[in-house]
Amino acid sequence: MKKTNFLILCIGLVALLAGLSAASPARAQGGTPLVLRLSRDFGYSSGSGQIQGTFSIHVTGPANLARVDFLIDGKQIGEVRTAPFNLQFSTSSFALGSHTISALGYTTDGQELRTPDVTAEFVSADQGMKAAGRFVIPILVVAGLAVLLSALFPVLTGRGKHVQLPPGEPRNYGLKGGGICPNCKRPFSFSILAPNLPFYRFDRCPYCGKWSLVRLASLNDLRKAEAAELEAAKAAQSIPAESEEEKLRKELDDSRYQNL
Repeated sequence: MKKTNFLILCIGLVALLAGLSAASPARAQGGTPLVLRLSRDFGYSSGSGQIQGTFSIHVTGPANLARVDFLIDGKQIGEVRTAPFNLQFSTSSFALGSHTISALGYTTDGQELRTPDVTAEFVSADQGMKAAGRFVIPILVVAGLAVLLSALFPVLTGRGKHVQLPPGEPRNYGLKGGGICPNCKRPFSFSILAPNLPFYRFDRCPYCGKWSLVRLASLNDLRKAEAAELEAAKAAQSIPAESEEEKLRKELDDSRYQNL
């Protein structure tokens, strides 16, 4: 009886040791996580799993990670043997529908690690464009309304009137800065609601009243424009006014060429 109990005890110890040795690699793998991340390089991503275009798979793991095999639906699409462990692919190379993306990593000490599966639905280019349009169109509508309001605001608030400012008078250009009107060449400060475009503002000149794209000017250039308009005004004043006698003589001369 004692021999039987001893035999059972030995068998139990052997089974326990075998279980520990079998469980040991699983614990090692679980303690060295392999992480997979998907990023968009060019194309469409819904944020909820639908993708179209060119994407990159990024895998990170332990410091002794030596090789990574990249898989889609369990089939290898490429391998990378040096860090960073990234691989680019195009959804157009695969059938439309749901696909599973994963990776296998191999360490220098012989461990095999696997990432959790990432499921994505590959959609057509037309479907991606339509879905992207649902986001882009509202943005364009809001931008258009902003431009329209900026055009109506001066009229509704009285800014549509022409400003009478002596040539060369120093101006305060405020936080938005100022520009030189391409029509009347006078410098003016941009309104708060003027749409900001790269290097340009769409605004109305308060002197000539015309709307145009006006380049953002430096303060030095604005001061030069103030001095230039003053010089132009002085030059205009120095031209003697035409007398009534000269006007009458000119009208008589012009009348000789009119058809009777």
